[in-house]
Amino acid sequence: MENFEMGKPIEILLVEDNPGDARLVQESMKEAKVRNLLHIVDDGVEAMAYLRKEGKYKDAFTPGVVLLDLNLPKKDGREVLAEMKADDKLRRIPVVVLTISQAEEDILKSYNLHANAYVTKPVDLKQFMLAVKAIEGFWLTVVKLPTGK
Repeated sequence: MENFEMGKPIEILLVEDNPGDARLVQESMKEAKVRNLLHIVDDGVEAMAYLRKEGKYKDAFTPGVVLLDLNLPKKDGREVLAEMKADDKLRRIPVVVLTISQAEEDILKSYNLHANAYVTKPVDLKQFMLAVKAIEGFWLTVVKLPTGK
């Protein structure tokens, strides 16, 4: 796939409590030679602090895309998604739900909360890496994202 715009790398926030899955996302992006910068937090409270640039995240960049797991400790992904889409400063950030859940209820609720995409994590390692590469290819190469201004 040809990169349409070789501009500044995009900041990606991965909200994932499973260290193995976070590592797979990192490895998939590294293998695909993704130039984008990946930041990882492991619960919903940390995700909102990062997005709102609170505390230790005061100098954080606003991500171009959020990859969000639904089943998180402290504050689950549905709550994070609802808070993001209710916040004038955060609502335009695309959110890709990346979760193990295939439940129709979770899919409907995520889209009702204005998720931009819903991707089920494949159990197979190779398929998982292909899914991450597909997300990267579409959201970070093809789609024109807002600059945050």
